[in-house]
Amino acid sequence: MTRVAAIDCGTNSIRLLVADADPATGEITDLDRRMTIVRLGQGVDRTGRLAPEALERTFAACREYAAVIKELGAERIRFVATSASRDAENRDEFVRGVLEILGVEPEVISGDQEAEFSFVGATKELSGDGDYLVVDIGGGSTEFVVGSTGVEAARSVDIGCVRMTERHHPGDPATPEQIAAIRADIEAALDLAERTVPLREPRTLVGLAGSVTTIAAISLGLTGYDSAAIHHSRISHEEVAAITARLLASTHEERTAIPVLHPGRIDVIGAGALVLLAIMERTGAREVVVSEHDILDGIAWSIA
Repeated sequence: MTRVAAIDCGTNSIRLLVADADPATGEITDLDRRMTIVRLGQGVDRTGRLAPEALERTFAACREYAAVIKELGAERIRFVATSASRDAENRDEFVRGVLEILGVEPEVISGDQEAEFSFVGATKELSGDGDYLVVDIGGGSTEFVVGSTGVEAARSVDIGCVRMTERHHPGDPATPEQIAAIRADIEAALDLAERTVPLREPRTLVGLAGSVTTIAAISLGLTGYDSAAIHHSRISHEEVAAITARLLASTHEERTAIPVLHPGRIDVIGAGALVLLAIMERTGAREVVVSEHDILDGIAWSIA
C-alpha cells in the first residue's frame, strides 16, 4: 500500500487526490479528493500567456493542497499540468511557482499522455465489454481514447468549455449564430480527432470531467452534488440534447439557480454540454457512462 498525492491542473480547475493505492488488488482508497476553480487558462487562447491573476489563483490553491498533503503524509507527489500550460509562452513562471510551493516540478504533459492517464483512471474498475471510447472534456481541450485493456488510439484536440466560450463569447442567452459558430469549431475538431481515433465504431462511451458530471447531476435531478450517485450513471442522448438546449437558452441568472452547477462553471457549461452532444451525435452513442474517476486516478496509479 502506497500513499500518493496526485494533482491535475487544467484550464479551468485544479484538483487533488490523496489516496492509498494497492497495486496487488488494483484498488484506490480516497483520503481526500477536492477541486478548485482557478481558471488558469483565462485568456490563453487569445494572448498565448498565463494571466498574473490566474497564476495567483492557482498558487493559492497549491498552498491549500500542500497543507493537505503534509497533514495526510503522502509519500509521493505527482503534479500534472495540461492544456493551458502547454499553450502558454510564460509557463516557466508557472513551473517555478509550483516548485516553490509543493516541492515538485509540474510536468506539462502532452495530449497523448493526458489521454492515457484519463483512460486508465476511467476504465480500471469498469466491468463492461472492454471496448471503450473515453472522452475527457476539459476547459481547453478534449481527449479521445479508444481501447480495451489499454490505449489503442488517442488524440487531443483544442475544444473545451473555456476555450469555446472565450473564443465565441456566447450571449445571455446564446444566439443561434453563436451556437452555430461554436458547433462549427467542434465539428472541425472532431474531424481532426477522427483521423487518429475511430469514433464511429460501436463502443461504450465513457465521459469524464466537470461538464459531463454536471450534466449527469442535472439529469439525475440532484439538489446537491453527489459523487456516488453520479459515478457510473448512464445519461441518454435524448437527455443530453434536452439539457444542452436548456443551458444554451438560459440566462446567467437561470443557470445560477441550478443547485448542482458550480459557480465557476456557470458561464462555460453551455459550451461544455455542446461538446458532449456533438460527440454523441458523431459517434452514434445512445448513452454516455459517466465516470468520476479520471486523469487524477490515472496519475495516482502512475506513481503507486
